[in-house]
Amino acid sequence: MNNATTIPIETFTLAEKLLLMERLWEDLSKQPSSVAPPDWHGDVLSARLAAVKEGRTEFVDWDAAKERLRNRHK
Repeated sequence: MNNATTIPIETFTLAEKLLLMERLWEDLSKQPSSVAPPDWHGDVLSARLAAVKEGRTEFVDWDAAKERLRNRHK
């Protein structure tokens, strides 16, 4: 590993940490076949789909969800 192990992330603000996560995901998602989801993701997706079908929840646009999260943690 390189300098990544010396980045003092504990000193980052929440907004900086979220931005870092977004940038990491953006980079990882350039090669989706190299990032296999864990097995439990299928269980979570099935439960969430069932909740939508039963009317217990609804889908939210991704950009709107990110904005809501950013506003919640300002």
